[in-house]
Amino acid sequence: MTLVLLSSKRRALRIGALALSVALVLVIVPWLLVNHTSWAGPLFANGLRRIIGAERVTHLEEFSYGIADRMNRWRHRNEAPKARWAPVSSDPVAQSVQSDAGAEASFHPASVGPFSAKWHAPGDGDWVPIADPRRPQEPPLLYKTLLHPDVNRSWADLFVVAVSLDNTILHACAGTGEPRADPGTPAVARHGRVPPDLVPSLLAAFNGGFMAEHGHYGMRVDGINLLKPRPKSCTVIGYTNDSVQIATWDTVQASEARMQWFRQTPACMYENNTMHVGLRQPETRLWGATLDGDTVIRRSAIGLDESRRVLFVGISNNTTARALAEGMHHVGAVDVAQLDVNWSYPKFLLYRANEKGELVAQAPVDGFEFHPGEYVSKSAFRDFFYLTRKVPAGTTPCPNCPK
Repeated sequence: MTLVLLSSKRRALRIGALALSVALVLVIVPWLLVNHTSWAGPLFANGLRRIIGAERVTHLEEFSYGIADRMNRWRHRNEAPKARWAPVSSDPVAQSVQSDAGAEASFHPASVGPFSAKWHAPGDGDWVPIADPRRPQEPPLLYKTLLHPDVNRSWADLFVVAVSLDNTILHACAGTGEPRADPGTPAVARHGRVPPDLVPSLLAAFNGGFMAEHGHYGMRVDGINLLKPRPKSCTVIGYTNDSVQIATWDTVQASEARMQWFRQTPACMYENNTMHVGLRQPETRLWGATLDGDTVIRRSAIGLDESRRVLFVGISNNTTARALAEGMHHVGAVDVAQLDVNWSYPKFLLYRANEKGELVAQAPVDGFEFHPGEYVSKSAFRDFFYLTRKVPAGTTPCPNCPK
């Protein structure tokens, strides 16, 4: 009898160990796929929402992100923040934007220094020029910097690009499928690519906002509303005169007739230099679609300086919503809107010609998932923003660039 009981216990232990192994595989493999491929995230998340419901998927996501954060805390517990490129000496006399009538404006953001005097990597807060791969001889219109905005996580960093709006135009483009339009919306051609006539002046492109089901945030393209605007949502606006604004819809709706495009996001993280009170409440779900604001994930944001002539685009790794917001504010953004989140969506891309003369994407920093033809020859399912150079009338934007 004793032998039978022992045999049954061993068999139960083996079955339990096998079940645990299978469960770990079913958790770890999807986690690795979601965090190391661009297709697995939407496949698993959207598929699971249909099977087990959105609320259960939210709990699973928060649980898995929490495990990853605890693992990172253990792995990197003694590490100091790290730079992601060689630091350069800052220019103490550089000014944000300087313009001379009749001459091309020079652009060089002033160094903002590290987010924390005691917790930073070499070069944090110093701006490094980003050359246009197709026009390397031209004065740079983009600069990049890195910050470490979370003193509790040395591996959490924020990559920020500063853009001169004196010399560039910001555009918004709907994806082929997202955001899904409201019923009855007039038909709009949705190619999910930069229009061919603007490709010669294309400077850069970056991700847009949430899917329609995650908040139903409004979007207008070419003067047509795909999704109606929500009253309390933060709104990134491109006016017919090419100026840009970031503000809560209620405060700008009177100027809707002058809006060429707009894209809405969750509530403004910063507006008129004031941080949203909700960012002081970690449990809030305003800036994660379904995840709470204290969830540690990759996030992206867009901001404007006080003059509204410098645009900031930020993409973070392993940050809370508040860390992202405070980092964007540190570089000079007085208005900040969060864009898309999670590993595979946020990205900032430049464009070069390959050996065949084809236009292909490249990243100004490692870590972004993208296709070589992203936003130009490969249609995007989700919306995005892109930047073009302002081209004086009667001139050719890039005579030797791929069409």
